[in-house]
Amino acid sequence: MQEGAILAQARRGDADAFERLVTPYERKLYAVCLRMMASPQDAQDALQDAMLRMWRGLPDFDERARFATWAYRVVSNACLDALRKQKSRAAASLEALEEAGYLPEDPASSPEEAAIQNTRRQAVREALAELPPEARAALVLRDIQGEPYERVAEALGLTLGTAKSRIHRAREKLAGILARKPELFEPDRVQRDARSKKGQRKGGVQDAL
Repeated sequence: MQEGAILAQARRGDADAFERLVTPYERKLYAVCLRMMASPQDAQDALQDAMLRMWRGLPDFDERARFATWAYRVVSNACLDALRKQKSRAAASLEALEEAGYLPEDPASSPEEAAIQNTRRQAVREALAELPPEARAALVLRDIQGEPYERVAEALGLTLGTAKSRIHRAREKLAGILARKPELFEPDRVQRDARSKKGQRKGGVQDAL
């Protein structure tokens, strides 16, 4: 059954249809929560809150929009609301990311290289936690989830120009934070990659994650 038909059933109050609708997106939505929140438990709480919001908001969902984009918006708003309430900027632990399956091991890496890469990832996680929640949300959607600028703008309720500006400033700030750790990152390379106009998922933040 196509997504449109499942969506129609869910909007009529079919809970099973709603579960079928959101299941394909659940891993990506949790990834957004995990990278924005302070802990796996906070991420799970935010995701559950977002799911409830989606269920309650389905009758008002504009079917001209993509369901995935709307889901990103709901999840991002749930995380931002939670962050505003708890005023927490702590990074999720490396162990939590590994448990969630977002840090696959490179079989070609030596133990020493793997240890350095894991340390870099943890440093990026901590740097992301220093960003303002709105900047973090934009950067997570664009540079980590790989969403195009247009979809990031729609998901966060921004104009395209505002979304691009917010992402650019977030990259600059993140690069500055990472430059404090020259033993882990080459500042010139981090800055160069962060300013890449093409926004390709390579180098700097993307490589570290």
